[in-house]
Amino acid sequence: MIKASAQMRAWRLHAYGQPVDVLKLEHIDIPEPGDGELRVKVLGIPFNLNDLERVTGGNMMVRPEFPYSPGMEVMGQVEKCGKGCESWQGKHVVAMPAGAHGGYAEYAICPPVSAFEVPKEIPLPDAAALYFPYHLAWLGLIERAKVQAGETVLIHAAAGSVGSAAIQLAVNAGARVIATAGADEKLDWCRKLGADIAVNYHSDDFVAVVKEATGKKGVDVVFDTVGEAVMEQSLGAIAYNGRYIMMGFSSNKTVADEKFLVPRRLALSNISLCTVMLAYADEAMSDFLKDGMGWNFVPAALGEKINSIIVSLVQNGEIKPAIGRVVDFEDIPRTLQDLADRKTVGKVIAIP
Repeated sequence: MIKASAQMRAWRLHAYGQPVDVLKLEHIDIPEPGDGELRVKVLGIPFNLNDLERVTGGNMMVRPEFPYSPGMEVMGQVEKCGKGCESWQGKHVVAMPAGAHGGYAEYAICPPVSAFEVPKEIPLPDAAALYFPYHLAWLGLIERAKVQAGETVLIHAAAGSVGSAAIQLAVNAGARVIATAGADEKLDWCRKLGADIAVNYHSDDFVAVVKEATGKKGVDVVFDTVGEAVMEQSLGAIAYNGRYIMMGFSSNKTVADEKFLVPRRLALSNISLCTVMLAYADEAMSDFLKDGMGWNFVPAALGEKINSIIVSLVQNGEIKPAIGRVVDFEDIPRTLQDLADRKTVGKVIAIP
């Protein structure tokens, strides 16, 4: 008698569309980890704006084959290890599933290079909010911009998950924060996280606010996950020798693959342009990607260092995971739609 495969629940799509229309809750076989892979029993599912592209068919580097589950980040316990990964057995981790999708499920296959241990003492939902927002914010503010105490940082989309983390890390570094967001209740959220000034970019001119707050000098650092919609104004709000951190393109993702920067405009700003792509790789893969594509991926060892620092900051009470909403597994499509409609703040977590 052939034993039936164990199954799990997973939100999957067979065609692109809006989350509430195309995401279907299905029962499928629990995946088996291959050599060098981890199978994570998912305990928390953090939502990311990039998850939406994998549902609607928007701009993305690689298109998974249908049917598949979106979800580029999970938190859970390593339940089974492929060959060579036995030391991970039983650990609680935050991780990126293979191919940056597959997280909207009860189990996910994850490569160890993009998995980081989280102490069991940090409970849910906090544990599920530590990876993408804080790693991205750290890479931008600390690794690239090297923000210093006494400097002023302008953070766009500051009420979002990455923006919320950036506010906390900037304040922890001793910087003054000017935050922008698109609704008054989001401005209140930013102030509670430590922003000194919060600006509604729909009703106020954030450049004028920056100039007034800095004696017309401009900010030392711009932390920008928005891109096209705010970049020109932000260049007028940055100080001489400032650092512009290009973190994302949420206002218009198509420009991610287009020529839209004007070299002379950048030169006239007399600034440093810094970029961040959150993708970790070991030494062998880094060499392969550099030779084949010319890309620089973040060293996995740096990811381990960042994760250790973030965990320590949380355990010492210096920062607190900025969680705006916790939802049930069954509510994933509706909640992802809310994320698309800019109805959320902070990190949103689904609990299977």
